[in-house]
Amino acid sequence: MKKIVEKDWDYSKNAEFYKYRPNYSPKAIKMLAEYVEVKDREDFSVADIGAGTGNLTVLLLNEGFKKITAVEPSDEMRRIGEDLTKNRPVWWIKGTATDTSLCDQYDWVTFGSSFNVVDRCLALAETYRILKDDGYFTCLWNHRNLLCPIQKLAEEIIKSSVPEYDRGVRREDQRPFLEKEAQQFKNICYVEVDFNVQKTIDEYIFAWKSVKKSFQGPRVRGRKKRFLKDRKPNSKRIAGKVWNPVHDPCMDNAKEIGVGER
Repeated sequence: MKKIVEKDWDYSKNAEFYKYRPNYSPKAIKMLAEYVEVKDREDFSVADIGAGTGNLTVLLLNEGFKKITAVEPSDEMRRIGEDLTKNRPVWWIKGTATDTSLCDQYDWVTFGSSFNVVDRCLALAETYRILKDDGYFTCLWNHRNLLCPIQKLAEEIIKSSVPEYDRGVRREDQRPFLEKEAQQFKNICYVEVDFNVQKTIDEYIFAWKSVKKSFQGPRVRGRKKRFLKDRKPNSKRIAGKVWNPVHDPCMDNAKEIGVGER
């Protein structure tokens, strides 16, 4: 497992600040839980890939799912997640999106803010391998509302300090990629839910410390805090975005993206 965590995406040093990130919209998770048409959520198996400190895992537990396997490469992130979900029906294992080490097959595979930090083609191939026929794959993110004045200013501060800054794969529309690379899936469903999260100034800054990019450095955080210090706690408006295709057993093109025979 020596190379299991890529240097550029090792969040171990950021793990303690993940609790300050806004979690996903419970409404969006409830909509997804209804979409996957679960008759018995206690017997419906979920693999949460790149589970981090358990943010999405907890929401799935709250929806009644009781057969969850959380896959996370970072020891520190996984330790926090294990503590957060102690005495609840979650099994935590060390693995990556492209090598989960899972042998069982699952009804639902989820990626909460993790699909953008992996080789998406290889991750889809591994997802296809561990999914049951007619199973579901979901990738989701929270996006800051960049029309909000505070968020607009945060962007300006970042860009002035980090000229090469871009928002990366997580801000892209995933549909073109899924349609091109995931021929073995069908019925792509897109869900977007706007919601507000109340944060104090310190909580807002600590949330930025969970980011694994050069623009989360002390100088940038200091400039944000100087702007925010005289303001009241702000309401952070977020768009939760979800893509949710279904595994189609009749579209067995897995070999085209490197999956062996099922």
